[in-house]
Amino acid sequence: MTIEILAPAGSPEALDAAIGEGADAVYLGLKDFNARLRSTNFTYAQFESTLRSLGRMGKKVYVTVNTVYEQREADRMYQLLKYLADQGPDALIVQDFGVAAMCRSEFPSLKLHASTQMNIASARGANALSRHGFSRVVLARELSLEELRSIKTETNLELEVFVHGALCISISGLCLFSSFLGGKSANRGMCTQACRRLYHCNDGENSASYFFSPNDLQLLERVPDLAAAGIKALKIEGRMKSASYVGAVVSAYRLVADAVMHGDEGRIRHSIEQGAEILRNDFARPKTQYLFDGLPGRGGKTLAEARGRRGRGEEEEGEEGRGGEEKRGDWLEPGQDGGTGISLGTVLKVKGMPSAERQIFVSPGRGITLSARDSVRIHSSDDTGRVSHKLTFAEKKAGGFWISAPENSSLGDHVYLIQTKEMRKRYAPVAAAKNTGGRGPGRERAPLVQITFPRREDFKKHDPFPEGLYVAVSRPEDLFIVQSSRPQKVMLTLSRKNARYLLSDKILPFKPSEIILTLDPWFPQEIAGYENEVMAEEIKQLYEKGYYLYMANNPGHFSMFRDLEKTRLIAGPWLYTFNSWALSFVTSSFTVGKYGVDGFVTPLENNRQNLERTCSEVSGYKAGKKRNFLHSKFFITVFAWPLLFNIRADIGSIVKIKSFTDNMGESFSFSADREGSHVYPKKHFSIIDKIPFLKEAGFGRFIIDLSGSSIKKSEYKDLMRSISENSPLPNSGRFNWKDGFFNQVK
Repeated sequence: MTIEILAPAGSPEALDAAIGEGADAVYLGLKDFNARLRSTNFTYAQFESTLRSLGRMGKKVYVTVNTVYEQREADRMYQLLKYLADQGPDALIVQDFGVAAMCRSEFPSLKLHASTQMNIASARGANALSRHGFSRVVLARELSLEELRSIKTETNLELEVFVHGALCISISGLCLFSSFLGGKSANRGMCTQACRRLYHCNDGENSASYFFSPNDLQLLERVPDLAAAGIKALKIEGRMKSASYVGAVVSAYRLVADAVMHGDEGRIRHSIEQGAEILRNDFARPKTQYLFDGLPGRGGKTLAEARGRRGRGEEEEGEEGRGGEEKRGDWLEPGQDGGTGISLGTVLKVKGMPSAERQIFVSPGRGITLSARDSVRIHSSDDTGRVSHKLTFAEKKAGGFWISAPENSSLGDHVYLIQTKEMRKRYAPVAAAKNTGGRGPGRERAPLVQITFPRREDFKKHDPFPEGLYVAVSRPEDLFIVQSSRPQKVMLTLSRKNARYLLSDKILPFKPSEIILTLDPWFPQEIAGYENEVMAEEIKQLYEKGYYLYMANNPGHFSMFRDLEKTRLIAGPWLYTFNSWALSFVTSSFTVGKYGVDGFVTPLENNRQNLERTCSEVSGYKAGKKRNFLHSKFFITVFAWPLLFNIRADIGSIVKIKSFTDNMGESFSFSADREGSHVYPKKHFSIIDKIPFLKEAGFGRFIIDLSGSSIKKSEYKDLMRSISENSPLPNSGRFNWKDGFFNQVK
């Protein structure tokens, strides 16, 4: 099988470098709806010229439309997709089910690849998308080689994996940190890289560190393993990177991929050595293979292997236990800041006025020479700002160099060399030099989508999700605290530990018919595989005990309920239903038997205006009505500690903190166990005082989400009192509910 080298093209120059060094395909974004809005991206004229040029060369172009869109943007999305259908790129990389639904209904010629932001980490997830128009999935970065092999044996979908570039500390598609801090959502292409910031520990000594700063991924020497596993495409991250970076990385992976296709072991070893030498000067962070050989603490074993003979549902101590040097791994370095490049140290001296170009003095290590036209990146000492700068001059003096610098550069700032003038290799241009002639999208209106729910005879007698208050918790023990208010239903996180608890026949204060089990959006192959079926078996056993109500948060979840006819499902917030087209995809595609979902939990990032617009802009809606059938299908979270980072590995032995604070004074809590590591805000999200207004607007189901923190009986009583009095809570925020996503124009 031919393996594809897929390169980033964040600019026309990076495109030239990628093709010049032998990339088989590139992925690029236009001005809107892509996950790298801060990159240069392509004008319509450049894009059309690129399509023509690469088509003649036999190369492929994938367009990133990999962000979620709001209902007010439906017309613009429709116009963009119509334009792309006319132009004919080789595929679109998408995250939003609304984009998939619009393509499937209106533009079936467009080929779809599932973005890594869609959080697909299992064959079940891949096959769910394969049945509904997707031809390829970009798998989550957190998977091991063993899981990749297993997925390939259980799906015919093309698989694409990241092999080089920056890592996110949070599981792909499950990060709310940047959005929580100011509406700049990673799901909207606005990530501010909160994981790489400086934080202050609140436990004991107030030490500062980059607790969540990861190294960069490099799987060059594992290309033979990936090819043998049947991976279709090797993806290089870096639409924000320079052309020289893209060219160097593509050339290294091209060498190894060609050697692997040739099949000679000696040539493969030699190509890996050559490629590693090329990448030694890629001016990026230290390298890691991340979780490619399995989770730290298991000796490379999968969950099933680590359990050994103890059977499913039981975990061994020992290799899965906490602590130990093996637990650390090589992918997390709290001591390094968010810098990329070769460190030149800190600014030792400064000349010039802050409002003009300044001169700074740095003392780099031995063998480093600086010249005009080299590029540096300067990080402020308090980590509040980062800026790139091309040197206009560099003068060697005793002990270091005087170099030009941007205004406001100060003593103590960190300086990195990110590119030298010698690295600027000239490549033949791919797109036409003149930026003219691009037609661009038109001004058509998107049609209204129709959303239908199968009629259930049993709903006439008994609605399993009646209007009222729902309370979500993460531990069975918390159910005894919640029982004092007797909510309509309770929601319990279905972790491995909780599944064992429920199957042990311990007494609970709620019947199975009163409990909705919430599935984790992270659904990796090691528990989702058809062969191991760890979670599927647990769900079957729970179903036999009368647990029929579930909240799904991943496309792969639905297949586990195919033969469980009494199951009733809610589409959870991590399915990101931000628009009516996404709702239509979920209701028509993800079914259980002959039925679909019975409700939606609106995403925590959502805002009231968008939610109401989503409900009203559907086929059959009559203007002037306060309530339609969609209002009755929504659950609205009115209180929560939102999960900001969801990290696959237990990093508690590295990040030895319980709480931390950023430079703006916001505080957060950190917890870690065998099922992963998590970051929550200390300031909760609350709109409980808006419940009367939401009821007036036609909504009737409300969630109090306590799963992000352990709760005390007194605190719960105070919370319930505030709800009964419709009073706002102290130390709370609105998240995006009032102001929506960050809008640069606004």
